[in-house]
Amino acid sequence: MEYEVIIGMETHIELDTASKMFCTCSASFYGAEPNTNVCPTCGGMPGAMPVINARAVEFAMKVGLALNCSIHTRTFWERKSYWYPDLPKGYQITQYQFPMSYDGFLDIDVRDISSGNWVEESYRKRVRVRRAHLEEDTGKLTHSTRTSMVDYNRSGVPLLEIVTEPDIYSADEAYAYLSALRDIVRYLGVSTGDMEKGAMRCEPNMSLRPKGSNAFGTKVEIKNLNSLRAVRESIAYEIRRQTQLLESGGRVEQVTLGWDDERGATFMQRRKEDAHDYRYFPEPDLPPLHVSEEWLTRIRLGVPQLGLARQDRYRTDFGLSAYDAAQLTGDRATSDWFDAAVAAAGVAHAKAIANFMQTELVRLMKAGGVDIAELRVRPAQLAELVRLVDAKTINVNTARQVLEEMVNTGADAVSIVQSRGLGQVNDESALLAIVEQVLAANPKEVQQYLGGNEKVFGFFVGQAMRALKGKGNAPVLNEMFKAELEKRRA
Repeated sequence: MEYEVIIGMETHIELDTASKMFCTCSASFYGAEPNTNVCPTCGGMPGAMPVINARAVEFAMKVGLALNCSIHTRTFWERKSYWYPDLPKGYQITQYQFPMSYDGFLDIDVRDISSGNWVEESYRKRVRVRRAHLEEDTGKLTHSTRTSMVDYNRSGVPLLEIVTEPDIYSADEAYAYLSALRDIVRYLGVSTGDMEKGAMRCEPNMSLRPKGSNAFGTKVEIKNLNSLRAVRESIAYEIRRQTQLLESGGRVEQVTLGWDDERGATFMQRRKEDAHDYRYFPEPDLPPLHVSEEWLTRIRLGVPQLGLARQDRYRTDFGLSAYDAAQLTGDRATSDWFDAAVAAAGVAHAKAIANFMQTELVRLMKAGGVDIAELRVRPAQLAELVRLVDAKTINVNTARQVLEEMVNTGADAVSIVQSRGLGQVNDESALLAIVEQVLAANPKEVQQYLGGNEKVFGFFVGQAMRALKGKGNAPVLNEMFKAELEKRRA
């Protein structure tokens, strides 16, 4: 029998606020000494009173709007009771009945990236978002062979839990969904989305059913995955494991699983809880949360155009390939930089700007150890450089040299070209004289070319460019060499 997988995703995103969700402790805990960033409120001491972090509420609304959700303008907080060592209060303050955001969707592009290589072919997929609710994070448990240790520094950090409908049908779709969600929170500036540091943690809920069936199989949950690769590989592993189990007549149990990266396998952690096990009830120490229309409108106006919409715009308006569009929209700073450069240069130069940004500019940033926001060269300066190439004032090779100096000094392209005398040689009589000199100085290579070895043609152009110190008009030189060599063939 053939089976298909049905997946719903639960993703926890730590919001990048200055303080924790319900107290004034710093929310920046990574790398701090264990248990040094805790107060009576986030430590769960009796009598400590929580206070709502308004910035966390704004960040949660931003994400909800970016996910095309409706926003509950009036909600209240609830206690979710469970008893783990990493939960100092014995309960978690969360939103259950009325989440911050609900009934949204996220469109994603899905590609088969199992080979590790980019593929142009993709399909567009819509994943419905059931809810996105605010809560506080737990502490962190570290286990060794004989002991378990707990660090409460993370306890109380603002956490946004995003839950999808079971709309995902493969490991590749899960990977694409999580990648898109990470890009969104980074675009919005609400979270680093750094999975290795725990700022984003994913828990797929999945089941198998006979292909063509409408019923759901028994659900298992894979907890706290901390990389995109782990999401894809753990789901693929569970599909294989459950398929083999069902085909052998076995039965899938409703359990919570962990993922062992080293073994490349899941392992059981505990039997799965249901909602009633948590004994939700209203949080008595916090007032209901009311979001005014003015507040919501201000947040809505602050949501930028996101990555997938920008990709569509780049392909439609600028004629870029799917690869170029995806590379340029991987982060908001790069995409904003590209938009500014195209605005300065004109749409006709968009492809040339994209090429410079993805090759030379990336190389120079890596060499200098800087990101795009730290560059001394600005988008309008790159636009000016591209216009110089288009006007044949300089050639592409010279433009690469000029761009390197622009990055190092912040100087404009025109001033660099003028001060160093880098203008392209376009005078046809001067170029023809160089062509004739090169052919006269290399009779052996001329005979090789005339004898059918066309690979030697690049040698002639290279010699001419060397004589012209890289400033020759390459297309014109190519045509001149072809014409002069044909004359010698006769």
